[in-house]
Amino acid sequence: MTSSLSSLRSALRTDFTSSLVVFLVAVPLCVGVAVASGVPAELGLITGIVGGLVTGLLPGSSLQVSGPAAGLTVLVFTAVQEYGLPALGVIVLATGLLQLTLGALRLGRAFRAISLSVVHGMLAGIGLVLIAGQLYTLADRKAPGSGTANIAGLPTLTIDVLLSDPALIAVGIGTATIAIMALWKKLPVKAQLLPGPLVAVGTVTAATTVFDLPVARVEVSGLVEAIQPPTFGDLGQLADVGLLTTIIAFTLIASAESLFSAAAVDRLHDGPKTDYDKELMAQGAGNTVCGVLGALPMTAVIVRSAANVQAGARTKVSRVLHGVWLLLFAALLPGALGMIPTAALAGVLIHAGFKLLPVKELGPLWREHRGEAVVLVITAGAILVTNMFEGVLIGLLLAVVKAAWETSHIHIDVTDPASGPIQVRIAGHATFLRLPRILDALEQLPADRSVELNLAGLRHLDHACMSALQNWADQHNAHTVPPVRTRVSA
Repeated sequence: MTSSLSSLRSALRTDFTSSLVVFLVAVPLCVGVAVASGVPAELGLITGIVGGLVTGLLPGSSLQVSGPAAGLTVLVFTAVQEYGLPALGVIVLATGLLQLTLGALRLGRAFRAISLSVVHGMLAGIGLVLIAGQLYTLADRKAPGSGTANIAGLPTLTIDVLLSDPALIAVGIGTATIAIMALWKKLPVKAQLLPGPLVAVGTVTAATTVFDLPVARVEVSGLVEAIQPPTFGDLGQLADVGLLTTIIAFTLIASAESLFSAAAVDRLHDGPKTDYDKELMAQGAGNTVCGVLGALPMTAVIVRSAANVQAGARTKVSRVLHGVWLLLFAALLPGALGMIPTAALAGVLIHAGFKLLPVKELGPLWREHRGEAVVLVITAGAILVTNMFEGVLIGLLLAVVKAAWETSHIHIDVTDPASGPIQVRIAGHATFLRLPRILDALEQLPADRSVELNLAGLRHLDHACMSALQNWADQHNAHTVPPVRTRVSA
């Protein structure tokens, strides 16, 4: 009994300290994601609070931490620009209800079937769009809009910055933020008592305040004032097909990111593993509450989750407490947000965007699995050129085609004896993807010789190949002199 109480006290002690670490990591990220998404900074904190106090209490993954994620920034910004801020609550509410339904139908595990190259391509595409957009915020300028427009406008932005002293100061603040975070990771582990993002933002905020630098700062409206529950009039927007498409995109991306994060977190600890269906329902419950409050959507966030595990967390108490600390911070110190330069938050998100790019993994992937690398690059490029939803769909389609191509191997063996029919043996998987090769081989056979097709080695013969083989046989018989019957054995 004494041993059990001692173990419980030890777990609570480590969970308490872990919650403080996660809280310090979460503050700049919650605020930064909100500002980058084009919504009040407080909405990011609200989502973090719900992630701790609601999702954190529910079963699924015990050590995974949820909150606003950089991965949804681009999608949220586009949705707010197109449908307005009041529609955000409707989108997030519908996303949460859809996640609850998918979890109840036990479809959480199905998300593990998504190609890993598509997921990495999705994250890389998000990173590229995020970086391209935040480069403008880094200079206290407004981004043109889409990913391609942001990239095309970079030369003009560079000239603008060089000719403007305030813009140069803002860029200096953002660059200093990135440099501090990069250097912080190189310090000994014992020296990293505070998270890098917090140290970086705190340092440049202090410098900006002391020297009264002319840069844009986070706009603060108050926690209660930021809450904008959707009205019945807002719910009427669900009749818009475009809005429904956006909801599906939110659901798929938020769910996939959360469940892939859960798989990654499970590899970091030896405790109970994730129940994917319950975790999907926990995310759905959190997003439903966020939708009611008009806040940002949530996902499980690997940065906060990894910090939680590495800090020694042993139970879900740590992630619940991190939500409590966020609530106290937002309620008691709202004025602290108004001191933060937006360029500093842009630096945090640019740093986060670079971490989404698989720079180190792409080279080995290209050498060992070239097809996977192609899917990754095309998915990322498609997201950059089009949008998140269409880019992911293109990636998924390409992954399916790649898998079908690789599994539809066939072997064609042609034997031409001195007398008798030509023997053609086809083995493997005959699908429409291999149809050109099959027909090329058959059409090269002499038109005046009988042919015997041996299909006994086929494991699969789809309708397209069956029809094509029958048509070829009919045409071959029609042109054979003297006419003979083509025999097909199976």
